[in-house]
Amino acid sequence: MRNLHTRTALFRYTHQKIPINNRSFQSSCESYANCIEKYGRDRALHSGRILHGYLIITGLVSSTYLSSKLISFYTQCGQISDARKVFERIPKTNLRRWIVLIGAYSRHGFYQETLDLFMEMQREGRKPNQYILPSILKACANLSVVQMGEKIHCVVLRSSSFDSDAFINCSLIYMYSKCGRLKNARNVFDRMLDKDLVAWNSMVSGYAQHGFARDAFNLVEKMKILGIKPNLVTWNALIAGFSQVGDSEMALELFKNMRVDGFEPDTVSWTSVISGFVQNFRNTEAFDTFKQMVGSGVRPSSFTISSLLPACATRADSKRGKEIHGYALVIGVEEDVFVSSSLVDMYAKCGFIFEAGKLFNKMHRKNTVTWNSMIFGYANHGYSNKAIELFNQMLEKDDVKPDHLTFTAALTACSHAGMVEVGQNMFHLMQEEHGIEPRLEHYACMVDLIGRAGELVEAYNFIKAMPIRPDFFVWGALLGACRNHGNIELAEIAAKQLFELEPENAGSCLLLSNLYADAGSWVDAERLKRMMKRKRLRRNLGCSWIQIA
Repeated sequence: MRNLHTRTALFRYTHQKIPINNRSFQSSCESYANCIEKYGRDRALHSGRILHGYLIITGLVSSTYLSSKLISFYTQCGQISDARKVFERIPKTNLRRWIVLIGAYSRHGFYQETLDLFMEMQREGRKPNQYILPSILKACANLSVVQMGEKIHCVVLRSSSFDSDAFINCSLIYMYSKCGRLKNARNVFDRMLDKDLVAWNSMVSGYAQHGFARDAFNLVEKMKILGIKPNLVTWNALIAGFSQVGDSEMALELFKNMRVDGFEPDTVSWTSVISGFVQNFRNTEAFDTFKQMVGSGVRPSSFTISSLLPACATRADSKRGKEIHGYALVIGVEEDVFVSSSLVDMYAKCGFIFEAGKLFNKMHRKNTVTWNSMIFGYANHGYSNKAIELFNQMLEKDDVKPDHLTFTAALTACSHAGMVEVGQNMFHLMQEEHGIEPRLEHYACMVDLIGRAGELVEAYNFIKAMPIRPDFFVWGALLGACRNHGNIELAEIAAKQLFELEPENAGSCLLLSNLYADAGSWVDAERLKRMMKRKRLRRNLGCSWIQIA
């Protein structure tokens, strides 16, 4: 702080030095505001804090305008508590303080904090205005809190000024669409008297994101009839929608048509096509499209890279994965949390578990997907103790929360290591402390865990007590355990259930036939084989390949 007192502190932005004792710089709040915005974009927390200190000393921090910029800066840098401290220093009579902090939280993805702050604002007796409601609706959308979104909708309907606000109505469409309530979204859309392009795009995107690509397309056709010309956002929504439902031909057709309509594909357009190919396992076409994208001069984004890397993981193509990793380093997106998470997943699935671990440990920021990828990686490579250790570390973190995939990964590790008691405790922890309802994959893991330990009757009773109907994987886990422990009686029950679920699949019959053979019941084994031939049951023949450098 010594430099601040002597008024000779230097603020650095990129390679430029900005001397604070420059008169023109001191005289303009706008100059300070621009500097804070630049630090926020660059996540330059240290430099921003120095400038904040100077503003406190000079008394300029009392400006609501500069305080607003500081709130946004700290939120961008993930420093929620610091943003809140700046907020507390703004006079409580100033409503703008609420608008700024709620807007900053919502804009930068701190959705639960947004809703908490909104509740606090209401307890203070403050009423929301047209600037706050869109931020609240965005938070409701991203947290899937549709009940609260409906309450906000009631507030909107009771106010004629809110009901006619296009921005609020578009936020309602977004909220309902994001929560899967497309009928509600369409009702809001249809009630709007003056629909601008943003409203049309909100509805088109809602249909496209939920797999109703054809409805989105029909809505765009209606736009054109009414004389409203689609823009780049419209085209990108359509391309993404058809890519998502696996209609790559239509996505490519739209990709060509947007050029005819006068729009050059941007990063989002290319990424949507690539993502569609990857999701539909057309990996070669995904890589070819990526090459075309780079060749056309369009710069890939972090989302492009994170969308393409799963194709390398699916094909266990480590060579190409490393090439994309190198490219991510060149364009400066390697440290993006989504790219890093995809890289961890790719290296783990390609068999480079130690490289995945190094990358994971080097990451400054990790989200739930990152932790899940690493826990799955350790579990699938036989490092069950490391997987459980990592799972326990994750539970101690405040900035990430385990989801259903986290527990699937951890239970898989318990199953592979025979940690029955640990797995059972984890299964209860998932429900009682984290409020996650077990899915079929969790039940399958538990049956596998108990069955591998030889407790076949307990595994069977566990299946019978399930509140949902067991699927192929649940019964398959029991049959596999019966095969390993030679229990013909329960194996017959499991095989019968599997045959009812997939009558054309010969896998369960083959397992049971082998079990009969191991037990010396040759008559039963031969009977099953004859039945398979008679019914022409298909065998799922496996295949594998290796890539030679």
